[in-house]
Amino acid sequence: MDKVRYEKGLAARTAVLGEEYVNQSLRAADDFNREFQELVTEYCWGTCWGDDTLDRKQRSLLNLGMLAALNRMHEFEIHFRGAITNGLSRDELKSILHQITIYCGVPAGVESFRVARKVFAELDG
Repeated sequence: MDKVRYEKGLAARTAVLGEEYVNQSLRAADDFNREFQELVTEYCWGTCWGDDTLDRKQRSLLNLGMLAALNRMHEFEIHFRGAITNGLSRDELKSILHQITIYCGVPAGVESFRVARKVFAELDG
């Protein structure tokens, strides 16, 4: 493991997803999935999210589209929260969900809006 890339990834992962979520994921790691958590942190967050070519807002936008297209709604919700952290406005998020609906299909749009409403209700509550 590249320690510098891992630490860069850990910082990015924490900034986007929140310290509580990241710490919980790392604490829950066991002998079976610890290497997976390290791999995700090092490569996904250190290499990909650590690359300054795209900013975090752009990466969030891309992730929402890809996760909706893949119907990965658990991850979609996590990254929807991250998109808010990364500065996407409600109007921008709504526009993204409209585009998801057109390009990924109405069921993906319905589910994406359901997740968005849940997150907003929690944030506004």
